[in-house]
Amino acid sequence: MDEAGKGSVLGPMVVAAVGCRAVEDLAALPIKDSKVLRPKQREEIYGVLFKEFSIAVVTIDAAGIDDCRTRMSMNECVAELHAEALMGLRPEQAYLDACDVNAERYGRTVAGHLDFPCDIVAEHRADARHKIVGAASIVAKVTRDRAIWELSQQYGKIGSGYPSDPVTIEFLRSYIREYGSPPPCARRSWKTVTNLSQTTIRDFS
Repeated sequence: MDEAGKGSVLGPMVVAAVGCRAVEDLAALPIKDSKVLRPKQREEIYGVLFKEFSIAVVTIDAAGIDDCRTRMSMNECVAELHAEALMGLRPEQAYLDACDVNAERYGRTVAGHLDFPCDIVAEHRADARHKIVGAASIVAKVTRDRAIWELSQQYGKIGSGYPSDPVTIEFLRSYIREYGSPPPCARRSWKTVTNLSQTTIRDFS
């Protein structure tokens, strides 16, 4: 299991779980951490995974993330979503990429949200260490990329959605300047949005 879009300022976060009976079932696929694969490679592997493996995908939009952050930390929110995805597959054992600095603690947190017994192995950089987590990384990344593409059809050039992307920042700045508030696809609880809103509104005072 893995997620995509946790740190993004625009668009959804996607959590994906991929199930298999044995790790050897993935041997023929050139699976790596999704970030080191080209988009075409990710799409091809994504298609194979959906045909041959059990998949569970949970998506939370920007407004849902903002709501979660009024009640809990972002890591706790991700843990709940990880558990929700796992309940879609109900495996005996699960490998996941830990969001907490304490990987074992994060695994216990996710397990605490489950309604069935599951041996959870939580590790940092699990997507690079375990092929099955790399597979989940690909599913999450492709699903999120498609969601970002759909948003770009609605809003125009929005970039990758991450705060480090100048195209994303310029889109937010221009939108706030024109409409006086962030777009619905923006996570308003992010400091990036708060700071841009204050700076842009100040331009008019």
